[in-house]
Amino acid sequence: MKPAALGILASGNGSNFEAIALACAERRLPARVVGLICNRPGAGVLGRAERLGVPACVLDDRSFPSRQAHEQAIGAQLEHWSPDWIVLAGYMRVLTPAFVADYPGRIVNIHPADTRLHRGTGGYEWAIARGLDETVATVHLVDEGLDSGPIVLQEAISILPGDSARSLSARGRAIEHRLYVRALARLLAGGIA
Repeated sequence: MKPAALGILASGNGSNFEAIALACAERRLPARVVGLICNRPGAGVLGRAERLGVPACVLDDRSFPSRQAHEQAIGAQLEHWSPDWIVLAGYMRVLTPAFVADYPGRIVNIHPADTRLHRGTGGYEWAIARGLDETVATVHLVDEGLDSGPIVLQEAISILPGDSARSLSARGRAIEHRLYVRALARLLAGGIA
């Protein structure tokens, strides 16, 4: 069976991108990363992509006249790579309903909170501010709403006494890396529940 093609969108350091790319390279995930699109020149993810031999394209959203023009450029690049799945790995822009409609049920995101309780940025900060004993990392399909798509997989992250958002995030990232690979494997096998 031919490995699934993954196109990854990222904005930052790229640790989730690297976890996925390594899982593909090591054949722990029956897929291959066909390319990375980054909307921030100089982002750490670009160095990771270069080191791993993944083709990368920088499409700085600030250099486009509109969100629509930026997403059209992303779509054109994705069309060139023909991914089966679009994987958001720290992509810090909300996709428009029009873009999502072009890839129904084929865009995946990871979120550092239970999407039924907190949507948007700052998931680890949100959990600390509420004094929770644990939070949840969530992999979900992307729909037209903000972090509102069907949940693929979740994993709890304990919040320890004295945790800060930074220490929780560092521990949570290790869980996110493992969770994202497991969730993608589940999707590639045909299931989300």
